Parts: sequence; C-alpha cells; structure tokens
Amino acid sequence: MKKLVAALALCVFPIPGVVAEPLQSSQETDISWAFPAPDKALPPGFDGAILKQVPGSKETYTEEKIDPFNPPDWFPEEHPAEPAVVRHGDGKTVQACSYCHLSNGMGHPQSANLTGQSVEYLMRQLVDFKSGARTAPPMDGFAKALTEEEAKQASEWFAALKPSVWVKVVETGSAPKTFVLNTRLRLPWPTNEMEPLGHRIIEVPQDSSRVESYDPHSGFVAYVPVGSIAKGEELATTGAGKTIACVTCHGDDLRGTGEVPRIAGSSAIYIFRQLYNMQNLTRRGSAAGLMKPVVKGLTIDDMISIAAYVASRNP
Repeated sequence: MKKLVAALALCVFPIPGVVAEPLQSSQETDISWAFPAPDKALPPGFDGAILKQVPGSKETYTEEKIDPFNPPDWFPEEHPAEPAVVRHGDGKTVQACSYCHLSNGMGHPQSANLTGQSVEYLMRQLVDFKSGARTAPPMDGFAKALTEEEAKQASEWFAALKPSVWVKVVETGSAPKTFVLNTRLRLPWPTNEMEPLGHRIIEVPQDSSRVESYDPHSGFVAYVPVGSIAKGEELATTGAGKTIACVTCHGDDLRGTGEVPRIAGSSAIYIFRQLYNMQNLTRRGSAAGLMKPVVKGLTIDDMISIAAYVASRNP
C-alpha cells in the first residue's frame, strides 16, 4: 500500500488541506506547539498507510479513493444524511466539510469540533470568516465561496449531531516526541520516544493509523502540565481574581447556549489557540470582542490551564 506521504500529495491541490490558524505572535514565549507547521521531512520508519477498513465498519476505502471532495464516511448509519456540501463540498472551491471536521463533526486538533454547536454560533463563525474578522486558511476562503443555503445546511447538520468524549486529558511531566504531517496533524514519533513536556500542550491520536484514516471512533490524548486542570478549574469557575469566569457565559457545564459556544470537551490545543488569538486580536468579530476582558490579563500558563480543564469536561 502506498505510504500516506503519497496520499497527502492531495493537499497540493489548489484547495489546501487542513490547517490551523497562522501563528502571529508578539510575545517572546515559544508557542509554536499550538500552531502546528508541517515538518519538512518525515521520521525514519514512518509508514502512515491509510487503512482499508476501520474496526466495526462495513465500508472500504483506499488512499486512491480519498481526497478533499471525497473523505471517508466509515459509519454512515450513525448520522443523518449529509448535505452535499458536507459530504463532497461544491466540487470546485469548497472541499467537503467532513474532510476536516470528520463525519462525526468532532474534527482534529487543527480544526474545530462543531458537533452540537448551535446553528446561530456556526452561522456567526461563517460570517466572521467571510468578513475577514476571523482568519484560518483555508476555512476563510471556503466560507467566502459558500452560498447562504450551503452555510445553513451545513450548520444545521453539525448542530444536530450529539457530542461525545473525544479527547482524554493527561497531566504529566513528559509527552511523546512528535512530528507534523502536511495536514498539520501531529503524530507520535514511530520509536515512541518521550521528551519533557514543559509549558506546552501536546495532543496526539490515541491510535495514529485510525486517526490518519479519518475514523470517527478514534480520538485524541492531550498531555498537559501537572496541576493545570485544577488551576484551570479555578480560573474557569471563579476567575481567580484575574479574569471573568468562563461559566458566566458558557454555563456551569460549559455547554453554551445560542451564539455562546459549547467549549466542554473541545480539543485542548484548539481552546488554547482561540484564547491566544483573541488576546492578540488575530481573531476578531462581535463575539470575540466580548472575550477581550476575559483574555486580557491571562498568561500563557493561564491559557494552558483553562484549555486543560475545559478539554477534560464532559461535552
């Protein structure tokens, strides 16, 4: 079977593959771990072949059958029928929503978990991408190309999905040594080497081959600094004297309401990235404006802790 490297050549299409928001840092602290950039060379021994089948699925896919307009749907019986834009995009500019966000809507750390978010919230994000208030290539380009009806159909479909636990948060002093694919998916080094975690979050698949194959039953592990969950809980629930408690707007269960999004159970890396981008004004828009007093006084460690706590909550 061809290696995943060949499959990832798909990302050289005029339509790029999955990417996280671009790093725009004005601080000296190195936070490149939160904005994964593809490595120029893959590690020796990396195979990365796409699975023809994943556990429990009756479907069969090969690398040749997978592209941004035809992502795998391993368990079509587990969700409502996908609108054309979710399943295949528009065939020209907009790639399939499920290519980045998966057929369960929960995505990878470099994309957003859309499952169960309100239609109002999802539509607002598309408006912000269209206007340039929020940037995250290629999503902002896709949003500009979506018709109003396509945006509505996709938002309603993702909003109807039921969220479930997708990330396991582990406090530790060390984490797997990693590398990053062209799709900006971070994977553990093939030799299973460990390295000091330091002041970072490292989020990797629980099963690399299944995640590389877009399996919606295989999630992630987020390695976070020791003590960060408890610190994050204090910040999220009380503000700890330096911010507005997350529960004030997102609710005691952090599941949101209306245009206030569910953040419970989201990717830890994703949550950190949004806090950082809102603090540095690279994510704007009306809703992001409401977050300005929340993020203003947060340190990098504060944001890591909030992200660790939020990700550890039941969605």
